[in-house]
Amino acid sequence: MSGSEWTSASMPYLAPRASGATDAWTEEARAAGRRGSQRIVHAGEVPAPPAVAALLGVGDGDAVVVRRRIIELDGEPTELTDTYYPAAIASGTPLSAPGKIRGGAVTLLAAFGHTGVRVVENVTARMPGDEECDHLRLGPGEPVLQLSRTTYDAEDRPIQADVMVMPANRRQLRYEIRIG
Repeated sequence: MSGSEWTSASMPYLAPRASGATDAWTEEARAAGRRGSQRIVHAGEVPAPPAVAALLGVGDGDAVVVRRRIIELDGEPTELTDTYYPAAIASGTPLSAPGKIRGGAVTLLAAFGHTGVRVVENVTARMPGDEECDHLRLGPGEPVLQLSRTTYDAEDRPIQADVMVMPANRRQLRYEIRIG
């Protein structure tokens, strides 16, 4: 990693954190000598967009809870993340409120008895929309990567769906997979 480039690994974001720990992003950035932060721009119930409904296995327009965040590295926007939860899991919980969650949402979900055991990620490259260009401070013609992640529990029910958008020229995705 150099300058504004960042290599992302999914694993730190999938397991619950130790009691009292900060969130994975803050910790990962700090370990690299950088400052990671996030701004929550919306939290609450919304109708499920078709792509999110498919990820969570709910009907188009069914109520889901979303947390929309602008992820920052050293004060600069580096990622837009919308995290969706089935309403039955998240409505009326801190997931539906705009406050920061100590230890992160995965830790809170585990405390509620919803622990992920399987994750499916899909990565695509595309051109950003106007709002994405504004939020990420992209120049003309700069593509983005979109990572869609669905987390499933032990009964193979989707408990969380993330849609992350990041500048393609400032991001590298790294996957480490254990076999066996």
